[in-house]
This record gives sequence, structure tokens and C-alpha cells, in this order.
Amino acid sequence: MPTTVEIPKEKWTGKVREVTLGATPSNGGTRGREVVVGGEATLPFLHFEGAIPHPPVVAVEIQDRYPADWADPLKEVWGEVLKDPAAWARKAEELGAELIMLRLTVDESGAADGARAADVVKAVLGATTLPLIVRGPGQAEADNAMLVPVCEKAAGERLAVGLCEDKNYRTIVAAAMANNHLVIASTPIDVNLAKQLNILISDMRMPMERVLMDPTTGALGYGIEYTYSVMERLRLAALSGDSMTQQPMICFVGEESWRQKESRVGQGVPAEWGEWHHRGVIWETVTAVTLLEAGADIVTVRHPKTLELVQSTIQKLMAS
Repeated sequence: MPTTVEIPKEKWTGKVREVTLGATPSNGGTRGREVVVGGEATLPFLHFEGAIPHPPVVAVEIQDRYPADWADPLKEVWGEVLKDPAAWARKAEELGAELIMLRLTVDESGAADGARAADVVKAVLGATTLPLIVRGPGQAEADNAMLVPVCEKAAGERLAVGLCEDKNYRTIVAAAMANNHLVIASTPIDVNLAKQLNILISDMRMPMERVLMDPTTGALGYGIEYTYSVMERLRLAALSGDSMTQQPMICFVGEESWRQKESRVGQGVPAEWGEWHHRGVIWETVTAVTLLEAGADIVTVRHPKTLELVQSTIQKLMAS
């Protein structure tokens, strides 16, 4: 006589906050749809244990200038649209992106042009109906100089802007609050630092339903195991009721994956590494899926094939 085995289940007291990116006309913006992430009451994809109301989403990274330093497989697959951020965003939407992540850069002299950045954001918003993530150059002063005008010119669109770090979070949070945007809180891979920055942002009266958390991530072969463990600890703390760790997590997979030699180098590598174009896509895909299993709610990617593969994997993992 067959026996019934009951699956052991954890009983969590907390859940991840829901965060809405983008604003439709009825909510003061111009987006064709809004994207909600978060809300999980269990660990990633354990549907038998708790609710997972919203699947993770995939954003495609574009840049405000031609990305001369990108690997050839990326340049080849995107072609001429790399020279026009608006056309690039439109193409990404056509290929099935759920969000657009626009990376702002400084010019050749290192100057941060806030007015130009704001104009590029408006052009991208006009070219796509998707919600927009806007990420600065990664230098505190340059981020402030570019993201404040961006927040003002795109007021009401519920952009997700960042990165907010301990050096510059006050300026970016204030601009986001004044213009109805979200912020991305970014810290080195550490549970306590992530929690501390969330507390500081909350102390500025920023609603926590408008905060995404970037725990900083490594790519496959470059610290992804440590990244996974930190993200898992953040999610366990959130589910255990720690309010300041209950933010949806975003991981910038494309940047991390395509700067590694396994993705960037096509000549002079061991034959067993495999064909360059395929290798780069697989490196990015495995990194993205691993971080989704660790608790990422948003992953950003660069290659269209990665977008397809990761979205297909999410669909399978969300089939309860």
C-alpha cells in the first residue's frame, strides 16, 4: 500500500514588499503598463510553501552612448541601434524586454552632462512604452549631477534611479521623492550594509514601497557563490520579519557577465572554452538564472538571446 509523504514546510512571518515600476496615464505617467515586483512569502520558486504573486522580470540594458568597449558578439547582434538609445530601447521592447535599463555615461573628458542625460531619458521614454530604470555612471558626484535633472525632467514616470550609495543617497533620494520616482539602494555584498542603507533611506521619509535593493553581484566564476549566500541571507531575514531587508532585489547581470574574459575574449583562448558567441550568452544566462534562484526580482541583461533563455526559464520555474 503506497504511503503519502508530506513535504515539510517553513512557516514564514514576513514577506517581500511589492514595488511598482512605471506609471500609466491614469497614475500620472506615460507608460503603457506598470511592472510589479516582489510580494514573495517564500524562498524563490517554492510554490508549495507560500505565495509568489509576481514572477521575476528581465530588463535589457542600453546605454546613452555607443558602447565601444562592449564585446563583438554584442555589437554584432544589436547593430546600428547601438548608436541611438531611443532606437535601441524600441528594439529591446520588440524583442520582449519587460523593462529598459538605461546606463548613463560621462563623456571622454569625464564630464557629467545632466541636461544631455535628461534629454536622452525623455527620448527613450518617447520610444518605448516600458517602465525605465536609469543608472548613473557609478561615481557619486557624476551620479548626482546627472540623476537630479533626469528626475526633474521625467517627473511622475516612476523611474527607478540609482545607484544610491552611502556617499550620495541623500541627493538622489530627495530628487526621487520630489518627482515620484523609485530609488535603487546599492551596497557591497554584505547583509548588514544593505540593511543599514535601507534604514538611512527610510529615515528620509522615502516610502519603502519605492526602494529596490542592489546587493552587488558577481558573475559565474567570479564570486557568484558568495553573492548567492548573501542574497539568500537577505531573503531569509526578510521572510523572518526583518522589515529593513524586505525590498525586492535587482542584479545587473549583463555588466558583470560581459566584462569577464570568458565572455569578452574570442581569440587565443583554449578550444574547450567553446565558440565565443555561444559562450558569452551561456555565461550571462547561467549567471542570471543563478541569481534568480538566490532571490533576484529583476535581472538586467545585454544579449537578446539571454533575454529569451532567461524568460523561458522563469516561465518554467513559475509553473506551480
